[in-house]
Amino acid sequence: MMKKMSISTSKTSLVLFLCQIISALDVPLDSKLLEELSQPPTITQQSPKDYIVDPRENIVIQCEAKGKPPPSFSWTRNGTHFDIDKDAQVTMKPNSGTLVINIMNGGKAEAYEGVYQCTARNERGAAISNNIVVRPSRSPLWTKEKLEPNHVREGDSLVLHCRPPVGLPPPIIFWMDNAFQRLPQSERVSQGLNGDLYFSNVQPEDTREDYICYARFNHTQTIQQKQPISVKVFSMDSLNDTIAANLSDTDIFGAKPVTERQPVLLTPTGSTSTKVELRGNVLLLECIAAGLPTPVIRWIKEGGELPANRTFFENFKKTLKIIDVSEADSGNYKCIARNALGSVHHVISVTVKAAPYWITAPRNLVLSPGEDGTLICRANGNPKPSISWLANGVPIAIAPEDPSRKVDGDTIIFSHVQERSSAVYQCNASNEYGYLLANAFVNVLAEPPRILTPANKLYQVIADSPALLDCAYFGSPKPEIEWFKGVKGSILRGNEYVFHDNGTLEIPVAQKNNAGTYTCVARNKLGKIQNEVQLEIKDPTMIIKQPEYKVIQRYGQVSFECIIKHDSTLLPTVTWLKDNDELPDDERFLVGKDNLTIMNVTDKDDGTYTCIVNTTLDSVSASAVLTVVAAPPTPAIIYARPNPPFDLELTGQLERSIDLSWLPGDENNSPITSFVIEFEDALHEPGVWRYQTEVPGSQTTAQLKLSPYVNYSFRVIAVNRIGRSQPSEPSEQYLTKSASPDENPANVQGIGSEPDNLVITWEPLKGFQSNGPGLQYKVSWRQKDVDDEWTSVIVANVSKYIVSGTPTFVPYEVKVQALNDLGYAPEPSEVIGHSGEDLPMVAPGNVQVHVINSTLAKVHWDPVPLKSVRGHLQGYKVYYWKVQSLSRRSRRHVEKKILTFRGNKTFGMLPGLEPYSSYKLNVRVVNGKGEGPASPDKVFKTPEGVPSSPSFLKITNPTLDSLTLEWGSPTHPNGVLTSYTLKFQPINNTHELGPLVEIRIPANESSLILKNLNYSTRYKFYFNAQTSVGSGSQITEEAVTIMDEAGILHPAVGAGKVQPLYPRIRNVTTAAAETYANISWEYEGPDHANFYVEYGVAGSKEDWKKEIVNGSRSFFVLKGLTPGTAYKVRVGAEGLSGFRSSEDVFETGPAMASRQVDIATQGWFIGLMCAVALLILILLIVCFIRRNKGGKYPVKEKEDAHADPEIQPMKEDDGTFGEYSDAEDHKPLKKGSRTPSDRTVKKEDSDDSLVDYGEGVNGQFNEDGSFIGQYSGKKEKEPAEGNESSEAPSPVNAMNSFV
Repeated sequence: MMKKMSISTSKTSLVLFLCQIISALDVPLDSKLLEELSQPPTITQQSPKDYIVDPRENIVIQCEAKGKPPPSFSWTRNGTHFDIDKDAQVTMKPNSGTLVINIMNGGKAEAYEGVYQCTARNERGAAISNNIVVRPSRSPLWTKEKLEPNHVREGDSLVLHCRPPVGLPPPIIFWMDNAFQRLPQSERVSQGLNGDLYFSNVQPEDTREDYICYARFNHTQTIQQKQPISVKVFSMDSLNDTIAANLSDTDIFGAKPVTERQPVLLTPTGSTSTKVELRGNVLLLECIAAGLPTPVIRWIKEGGELPANRTFFENFKKTLKIIDVSEADSGNYKCIARNALGSVHHVISVTVKAAPYWITAPRNLVLSPGEDGTLICRANGNPKPSISWLANGVPIAIAPEDPSRKVDGDTIIFSHVQERSSAVYQCNASNEYGYLLANAFVNVLAEPPRILTPANKLYQVIADSPALLDCAYFGSPKPEIEWFKGVKGSILRGNEYVFHDNGTLEIPVAQKNNAGTYTCVARNKLGKIQNEVQLEIKDPTMIIKQPEYKVIQRYGQVSFECIIKHDSTLLPTVTWLKDNDELPDDERFLVGKDNLTIMNVTDKDDGTYTCIVNTTLDSVSASAVLTVVAAPPTPAIIYARPNPPFDLELTGQLERSIDLSWLPGDENNSPITSFVIEFEDALHEPGVWRYQTEVPGSQTTAQLKLSPYVNYSFRVIAVNRIGRSQPSEPSEQYLTKSASPDENPANVQGIGSEPDNLVITWEPLKGFQSNGPGLQYKVSWRQKDVDDEWTSVIVANVSKYIVSGTPTFVPYEVKVQALNDLGYAPEPSEVIGHSGEDLPMVAPGNVQVHVINSTLAKVHWDPVPLKSVRGHLQGYKVYYWKVQSLSRRSRRHVEKKILTFRGNKTFGMLPGLEPYSSYKLNVRVVNGKGEGPASPDKVFKTPEGVPSSPSFLKITNPTLDSLTLEWGSPTHPNGVLTSYTLKFQPINNTHELGPLVEIRIPANESSLILKNLNYSTRYKFYFNAQTSVGSGSQITEEAVTIMDEAGILHPAVGAGKVQPLYPRIRNVTTAAAETYANISWEYEGPDHANFYVEYGVAGSKEDWKKEIVNGSRSFFVLKGLTPGTAYKVRVGAEGLSGFRSSEDVFETGPAMASRQVDIATQGWFIGLMCAVALLILILLIVCFIRRNKGGKYPVKEKEDAHADPEIQPMKEDDGTFGEYSDAEDHKPLKKGSRTPSDRTVKKEDSDDSLVDYGEGVNGQFNEDGSFIGQYSGKKEKEPAEGNESSEAPSPVNAMNSFV
């Protein structure tokens, strides 16, 4: 930059300031850059200067700072160092300077009052916080006082004093009654700024005994209450009556009636007062007057106007409020109180002072070594503040000297700074009303240029719009920025470009020829760097057929068109609006691809409809008005499209332009708004009309631009609010002269299809782009980075040329130039292509495998040299396969797996390996042609893992106190089995689990007999296997020891099977189709169980859906399922709480388009139904025989057989016997009840609850009172089976007879 030489010495500060603006660096807010640059500390967060804290909560004094390296923190308290390590109640947050003082664990807030200051320091300087004055809030109680009742004469004034206790911060005052209702206020009764309650004149209704003043202390969220104040108002009428009763008729009596009084000020007193307020605060002035009638208050400013937009009146105009006051608001303010008898006034002289405020706060300064700069600290106030400087928190007068620094009042001047000049400077501006403290650092950096804009960033703009190409940069000294177009282009200059200070290149009007690669170069004395960005120019989006004005009769149908043209690479979205809002949510509105149709039009559809077309780069819109009319009783004015123009004439023919004139047709009651001109090229595209231009409706001539070698015809279309006219008749033809081409083919590429060729392709020019006859293309190529001449060939009527005999995958420079009989187009730009690829020649070397765990390994390899890739490197493929399992030594079919790693990666992870197995792998490089040779096979082994669960667990041979367990080894041992672990525990009637027992079993065992178990007890077993790595997943099972010897079946009947005492559902299987599934199961337990099926979507947290199974069938069909969905299912028994099967998971088949099959016509289904019906019939016959065999057991006989009343308890609510109720007929079996050997019930046994008898599992009675099914508990008073008795048979025998 050129500098004027005639600069006086007095202007040195100004010059230095300008130098600061020119040379000081701005550090961009780039996170990666900020992490790398050294930076002095900056205070980012701190507590307020006046910090009032809640004494009941911990005190948190904030101090946060940033810097590089991260700063350390220290504190002073009341001007001396505050050693937080010596105070157990004080801690500092990690990586922060924030102090936390623990008050809630015994500390007292009052002990920590004081002035605190934080210092953040690193090797580049020290920043300090404001002086933070910490004070605990206070909410003291009211002092006790004796309040006398107030006796007031009607019409007199009255002041009720509040006098709240002095708190910190001051409380908020309000008046309420005993019912906690706010006392009504008005022009007559109001609360003053000091909290007192003022009565301009009292009325009889003011009499009450509960005027209570409340003080709310917001900081501690407490409210203090003053003692109630009593007010009694004496009216003149009642006073006269009292006097009259005590005087004779001859006495003169009677109190004076209520007399009106002129205003008197209650506050403020006197005729004048003063008020001082600080700049920026809220000014509150108050005048409250007494008088009868109640005075009205008015405010004026002597010698001026009250400030507009900042003046407010409150408290019934008794308070004048001016916000954000300034020195200009100083002056005399007069309040005037007036009623019918007179007025009184008071003048308040207001002086506005000002605490310091910034004019120019010091800003951080980033300089490079040898540069100059300034820090400026300018503040104002009333009185004017004094300025003092500190360096790294120390007064600059006693700070270490810096020869590059000079202090000149409110300015520090730096000359020829060095890296040691980095520091943090503090500016303190103070007067009697406050102070300002600002930190500003000087950071001296020597950094080579960096470009922060991402490489190869793509910019897309619409043609004829501005294009802004970013080149965000940083460096110290500040780099110089230059822009180039293309790889080897010259530097960009000229009026068509704008170069911004932040490095951005602006192309004000971007055209198609501006597309391409742009290079930004940043350089300073420490280095140079460059970055490339890409610019694409897109065609604008246009609405080539806009919606037209429509007049439609009510209940008709109307359609608006919106046909668009857009860049083929942009995806447009079309939105319709009505009156600039969304379309009504009405099915009558049908939005098509390029139109909007409204069915059954109503009056509310009247309005403006807008078609908006948006792409990621631009937006266009067009609107049309819809007018809805009723069917006219008489002919109305007809609005229609205009008639077509006529009498077209061509004049002023030139090589590249021509004048066209025409006469407009009839407007048809709607003025013509514009004319659209179209052209036809009869030489190249006969019969195709293209848009040429559009002119206003008031114009009937146009000068048209022409292209060479085109046989033009023109036509004109008129447009009005209704729509477009038919086209006019074509004009005469005009053939323009030929010329050489103006442009070259686009999208030139060079890509080889074989290892020894180069295929050059391009987009051919359109006919009217040829500019003349004999259109041909000059195709040129040469090998890049080789000093060869261009090889060229001229071709015609093709868009591809194949160069043969090229080396494999070599870069070529390619260009295609258009030419015709009159000459060549401008020199084309060059593009880089490659000849064809071939398979890679070399395999990756140095393949290494690192086994991470039993299922994961990491493979490394050395990259293949790019010359040996012989193509575009796409990545590497790792082939790996399992050779054998180390635990079984059995080979199986080798299934190779492939993992592909994109790009030039040299490592990858192999997941999903099987533990304790031997694997092989090899690596191959991949290019666009295919895979290269494989590296030598690499063998690696995975370590042991935990095993899978045992393949099965069976429990057999139950006795009174033992069970036999058999199991199968895990399907996937994943190593050498070391042992098995068996855990088991009993389950009681309420399904609570008992103590857990654990047994360790050698790995070579496959069965175990558990002894010393409890009889008639259910046990739950947990079984898993172990390797040296740990335990695998467990398998669970349940079984029951038998009740007694009678429960043991003879071997011929079924020895070796566990007969569970409790119900059990197992072996749930599913057969799923598209929308239904057949569910079947096995049930062990009492008869007459009512089953249900629960199901839901697998993995879902929704509640289970429940389906009831009719009868006691052991299958069910779930219908209405969703095809291709995984479901979970389980089966349970009604009334047997907790007895459910384990979950099974199945998946429905995918939805098929084939014909649906009626299941009822399938042979298998018919056979299944017949089998079920036969089974049900057999069960009914057996039940009928057993019922007849056992006899009937009337209720009366049952009652007589049990004399003990406790056996048959009476229900209190309805008088029925509990034994015969079916409300609780599914209670669990009573544990531990056994029958004596003589089959009789002992006396002490008869005292048990009836639950032991009649309300066990399936303990029910038929309608005639006979017992069906079985129930557990104590045995009946009955001899062994076979003895004749009128009693019901033993429930245990009944159970055994069903087995």
